[in-house]
Amino acid sequence: MACTDHQDDVVFDANAAGWAPSGARTALSLQHEDQPARLPTSAAAHAHAPSGRYVLAAGRADEEDGLCQAIAPGALKPRVTYRVAGWVSVAPSPSSPPSSEGSHPVRVSVRVDGGRRGVVDAGAACAEPGGAWAELKGAFRLRESPRSAAVYVHGAPAGVDVKVMDLRIVATDRKARFSYLKDKTDKVRKRDVVLKFGGNSSNGAAVSSGAPVRVVQLDNSFPIGSCINGGVIQDPAFVDFFTNHFDWAVFENELKWYWTEANRGQLNYADADRLLDFCDRAGKPVRGHCIFWAVDAEVQQWIKDIADEDGADQLMAAVQARIRGLLDRYRGRFPHYDVNNEMLHGRFFRDRLGDGVAAMMFREAARLDPAAALFVNDYNVECGGDPSATPEKYVELVRDLQRGGAQVGGIGLQGHFTNPVGEVVCDAMDKLSAATGLPIWITELDVSEPDEALRADDLEVVLREAYAHPAVQGIVFWGFMEGHMWRQDAALVGADGAVNGAGRRFLDLRREWTTDARGRLDGDGQFKFRGFHGTYVAQVTTATGAKMLKAFTVDQGDNALVLDIEI
Repeated sequence: MACTDHQDDVVFDANAAGWAPSGARTALSLQHEDQPARLPTSAAAHAHAPSGRYVLAAGRADEEDGLCQAIAPGALKPRVTYRVAGWVSVAPSPSSPPSSEGSHPVRVSVRVDGGRRGVVDAGAACAEPGGAWAELKGAFRLRESPRSAAVYVHGAPAGVDVKVMDLRIVATDRKARFSYLKDKTDKVRKRDVVLKFGGNSSNGAAVSSGAPVRVVQLDNSFPIGSCINGGVIQDPAFVDFFTNHFDWAVFENELKWYWTEANRGQLNYADADRLLDFCDRAGKPVRGHCIFWAVDAEVQQWIKDIADEDGADQLMAAVQARIRGLLDRYRGRFPHYDVNNEMLHGRFFRDRLGDGVAAMMFREAARLDPAAALFVNDYNVECGGDPSATPEKYVELVRDLQRGGAQVGGIGLQGHFTNPVGEVVCDAMDKLSAATGLPIWITELDVSEPDEALRADDLEVVLREAYAHPAVQGIVFWGFMEGHMWRQDAALVGADGAVNGAGRRFLDLRREWTTDARGRLDGDGQFKFRGFHGTYVAQVTTATGAKMLKAFTVDQGDNALVLDIEI
């Protein structure tokens, strides 16, 4: 199912003749793509095919130079989420410096009241030289009504020409989107079920037509979890909400290498063991996060010292010891592992041991724990505003790993959202799924917004998009309680345990996605309903008034599930 536009309110539709240069030496010219084959395909964020008309910004002397255009006065409203969509391309000018070679970020910003009241990041794309068009996506929201506002396109290095085609700003219509997603969810997450009751109960009481039936869903097959740590499991309010409303867990820090071996040779698995014991008692499976972390700032100092002082052989020995030590100890305990976290944003091990080390990490992890699904995991891929983390770059990373023999078992989208737009999120998941065929998990969900009502709306955007997408197999929050979260203004539950507006929205959605069907047997002794995938119990009342129970499972399938229920 495609991500549709729903005819949202267009507040800015760039007129090629309306652009002005930004930068003293920037020159603009109107152009038309004369090779139709080079035009971009119409993407999910657009309701129309590309026009072929674009504006070229040449002579740029600075990264901030480019082009700008005013937004009509009064068009932008506070508290409304705006989606940004368009296409961009780059080409080095004849006099551009060597640094202008390679791919380049092109950014869109909105300057409010001439920049005096702020500059809002509104989207980005990563464009390759040579005329190829890159899809530009993003979103923004304003706190107050601006007196004036203008769109600016900039970001590529000085000397790189920038082309902009069909830039639009659209006010999202969440109600229309949610209605569409409910229909999509019904197709993706539910199934028709026919329960055929026959015979007599164990005490001889007959079950006849018209007998009352109630079907209650016990568990949804789509898991939703949260991160935990050694401190929060001491808080009764946290534990109560976690055990009652979440299905999976992930350790916030306690499995990371800098935690389990902060000093060389001094291993600490006691903290992870305590958390595993807690999850075992609560019946919660746990994601293994993470074996390695690719970002330099997250690598402990003694590892950096080995790399700098002892060289590649000693660093490789430490890497191999880490994999063996962790996976030998916990074989079979973690259904998932994030193998080398955030490889789109960091290259610590690849820069020192070669690009092939990333695939080696996957191969060795698969050898030591064959049952575990091995994930890539990164941030900003789903939001459209990070040129370093586009879906296309994530796909290429996965393919590089697979070419090296890595058994990539899933794609992790961290999901640290601000101003999420459903069509942008859906488009990213569509691209990842179509190109790789791999399952997707939202692995570190939080939605940051000081206004709790807007936070609830934003959270609903993300949860509905993920739940309705056929490639997504689970969601894990990166915390939920105030005072125990990495990001501010993202809590579902206050520090005192009180559920806030965002938390109530979450609980409402969990109830909406749980089936409770009631009725009576028809003349054929059947009870029909449409239910979410998961485990169930059916209660039927016999002619004598006895209530009989029967458990069953509704799994995924296109055809009706017909079950013979012998009671």
